[in-house]
Amino acid sequence: MPKSEDLVFPRREHVEDRRKELGHRKLLDEFFDHATLLAVSRLVNQGQFDSLDHPISIGKEGGVFRATKGDAFRAVKVYRIGNTTFRRLPDYALEELRHVTSLRNFAGLISAWTRREHSILGRLCEAGVRVPRPFAHFRNVLVMEYVGDAAGAAPRLRDAPVDDPAALCEDLVAQVGRMIRTARLVHGDLSPYNTLYVDGHVVLIDVAQAVGAEHPAARRLIERDLTNFARFFGRLGLTVDPTELLARVGGDSVGPPASGS
Repeated sequence: MPKSEDLVFPRREHVEDRRKELGHRKLLDEFFDHATLLAVSRLVNQGQFDSLDHPISIGKEGGVFRATKGDAFRAVKVYRIGNTTFRRLPDYALEELRHVTSLRNFAGLISAWTRREHSILGRLCEAGVRVPRPFAHFRNVLVMEYVGDAAGAAPRLRDAPVDDPAALCEDLVAQVGRMIRTARLVHGDLSPYNTLYVDGHVVLIDVAQAVGAEHPAARRLIERDLTNFARFFGRLGLTVDPTELLARVGGDSVGPPASGS
């Protein structure tokens, strides 16, 4: 039975020199405290993946790592345990967490946040929205479908070359429309940074901040996000009216029910 530490970055071919080895050691120290290593070990014992290979993306709240499972890959998201993750979240994103744990219990908050992202991904999958399929979660570790291939993970839309902006816009409208009309959710932080682009299609990610379509903040959030996307399409040479985008994704059904309805 390998030690927990040996499950993280065990493949020597990824360590090309001393600098990269030190970089991996820094990631180990930043992300993989004893509790997180035990969570990784438990998920490995459950058969969710065999080992973590290397980081895909690193942010202030956490990191996503490629994992090997047999001859395939999975994505493993690890949230940092600490209060900095939640200092940047708006109140609406913390409402549900207040009901399940104390806002001063950072480990409990992150575990609940991880569970929430797993649950929302599952709900979106059932609605036919293109998101990474969730497989398992434990504590601050979430196991998901890997979006990409052996050559690398799919890029974020912000960093990807787009050959057909009009087709991209149609695909985005279809995915956001399913999210609103079928799953009855609003992403809460939708942007080209929280969208992957693969084979001409979008994949929505980072969905833990999603709120119900009837939430008081939902209309403001979807209007903001679609306005930002309209600007993004404009930079690609495609003129898009954010009001038209809102109507096409089902924006009329977003927001609290009218009084007396």
